[in-house]
This record gives sequence, structure tokens and C-alpha cells, in this order.
Amino acid sequence: MSTNMEQYFEKYAELIVRTGVNIQQGQEVYINGASIEIAPLVRLVAAKAYEAGASNVHVEWADDQLSRLKYEKAADDVFSNFPEWETAKRNDFVNRGAAFISITASSPDLLKGIPSERISAFQKASGQGLREFRRAIQSDKVSWTVVAAAGAEWAKKVFPDVSESEAVDLLWKAIFDSVRLHDADPVQAWVKHNDTLHQKAETLNAHRFQKLHYTAPGTDLTIELHEKHIWVAAGSTNEKGFSFMANMPTEEVFTVPVKTGTNGYVSSTKPLSYGGNIIDRFKLTFENGRVVKVEAEEGEEILQKLVDVDDGAKYLGEVALVPHESPISQSGILFYNTLFDENASNHLAIGSGYAFNVEGGKTMSPEELEAHGVNSSITHNDFMIGSAEMDIDGIQADGTVVPVFRKGAWAI
Repeated sequence: MSTNMEQYFEKYAELIVRTGVNIQQGQEVYINGASIEIAPLVRLVAAKAYEAGASNVHVEWADDQLSRLKYEKAADDVFSNFPEWETAKRNDFVNRGAAFISITASSPDLLKGIPSERISAFQKASGQGLREFRRAIQSDKVSWTVVAAAGAEWAKKVFPDVSESEAVDLLWKAIFDSVRLHDADPVQAWVKHNDTLHQKAETLNAHRFQKLHYTAPGTDLTIELHEKHIWVAAGSTNEKGFSFMANMPTEEVFTVPVKTGTNGYVSSTKPLSYGGNIIDRFKLTFENGRVVKVEAEEGEEILQKLVDVDDGAKYLGEVALVPHESPISQSGILFYNTLFDENASNHLAIGSGYAFNVEGGKTMSPEELEAHGVNSSITHNDFMIGSAEMDIDGIQADGTVVPVFRKGAWAI
């Protein structure tokens, strides 16, 4: 590793710890999805966490080759039974107030060719096993962040026309650019960026839209919003009042739709990486909130399995706005990774909604959230729908129509 790259890794690890999860003295840290391929970064993150006052750093290592081998060779019942000790472990870390860091580096095609039944069975079993953990995450009970690292197979997917080493270098550069690491003070740059996003959220909240109407080629969709919905940005606070940044990078402001209030059809504008497979050029049709038709040119069977994971997977849980001219979009890079591609495009999510997107939602029971129209599911998957041709209108309770997006750009 060059001296220059070492400096960037140091800055990145510092940013993840200080801004991503904002480690406090005596706090534990749980690092998930840490590929052995990016072990040097993981070790740096652990070191920075200890320097920031962490009492213990627990790392869940992963290896793509072993993961693929398991899906190819393991017994069928392995995928439909999520171990109770895995559930208990995560819930225990939540109860102790740990901070959670997820590092994504896997190939988007990791499980290509694996029987969809195996993928679906695991997604369903893990979703059920981690239901309480995900509720804690989605209500901001604890600090959490999702970041990325340049795995070789992922890099080759993004940059197929260069050597593997060149592709990895290019992907690292793109990651560093996306998280503002080239700024003289990345931590302060994120404070400014967070303020900008929150100002846009405040503008949307002031309009109290009852509905949003999306129009674009292949899209004509109306989404109802609860009267107590809240637009937020990625910067948030946990139950103890400490700030954190849930996604790095992030360019979105988002809220929760009314579960039964979506009608029309919407078409994807970027591929969706799900369960180690690519789903592309797809269209979903909604009636009274529910997906009633699934169409896809690539990965239709996987997409159908996704919306069949449970009943809640057939409804929307998130509405997110991102201008087409966002920095990640302007890079011209298709990442095949939701963390990045969702920040280059307006997007929606099927599955569970976030409790903090409703007034008082962080302290509501699941039943109370359901009464406020917040969808519940064992899954939450974003898919990209934005383009330079998308218009969005906000419709207020009295019928007033306010342009929110025009030709993919903010109009509000």
C-alpha cells in the first residue's frame, strides 16, 4: 500500500468512527460484513474506535468464496433456519448500546446462478431472526452506519475494461470522492453537507404534502403521505442523544409513505443488487399500496421472490428524493451497489418503514406505527427510479400542486 493510500485509509477510518457512528467513551462496537479482503481497513477502523474510547470492538468476518460455497453445497435446511444464538448476539449488543458499522465490499454477482429458493429462504429466515435488531436500527435506538470498501470482484464489475489492480484503485478513488475524503477536513465537510440536507428536509416538512405524484417514461405513480410524516436526512441521533450518520455516502432526504396509499406504476432506472444477483429494467404496479404486478427483463424470478418474502414486502416503506445532478450521479459511474446508486437517483424502498419518519415514532410500538400507516416487514430494499426526465409534484390537502422536481432537479 502506498504512503498516499495509507493516509486516505487513515482519514477514512477516522471519518467512519467519528462521523459515521460517533463513538463515545466506553461504548462497544460491532463491525459486520467485514470481508477478509479488506482486513487492513477493518483493523484501522478498530484502532480508531479504540482511540475514540471504545471498550470493545467485535468483528464479524466474511469471505465471498466461503459464502458462495455455502450456497452451493450446504444442506437445504441451513437456509431456512436462522440460529437463535445469532439473534441473541445482535440483540445483546443493542441492549448494551453498541454502535454498529456495516462494511459492504462483495461482488454484486456473488450468488449469480444459485437457486433462487435458497436465497429467498435465507432472506426470509434471517429477516425473521433479526426482526428485533432491525426495529432497533430503524428507530435509531443505537448508532449505526453503512460504508463501503473496494472488493476486487466488485471493482471489476464497475470497471470491466481495466486490470484488476487498476479497477480496485479506481473504485477506492470513487469511494473516497463520494465521502468527501479529499476535503482538507472531511469531518467538518460532513457537518456542512448534513446541514444542507437538513435544510432541504425542513423545506419539504413546511409544505405538509398529502401526496406526491411521479411522472417519467415508464412511471406514473401517486404516493400518499401520513399527516404526521417527517422528512429527514441521514444525519440522526440515537436514544441517548448522540449524533451519527447512517449512510456514507448520502445525498438523500426521505420519509415514509402511507402503507396503503400507493397507486400506479414505476420503472427502475438503475440495476438493483439483491441477494448476490442483479435485477434490472423492472417495473412494479401498485394498487392501494400493494404490488400487484412484477415485470423485469433481468432477474424477474429473484424480484418476485423478494416481494414474496412476507406480506409487508409488497408495500413501500420509504420515499427518497435525490437530484439527478448529485455528485455520485455526475461521476457517471454505475456502482451496482445500492449504497451508492441510491444516492445518484430518486428511489423507493419496498418493505419496512423507519419509525423516525413519523412524529413520535421512535417511541411507538409496532402496533402504533402500523396505525400511522408505517409498513412492517422483515426486509427493506431500495430501488432506483430517478432520471433527468422525472417530474414530481407535491399535492397539499387543499389540492394545491407544488412542483418538487422538474427534469430530475429540485424545483422547490
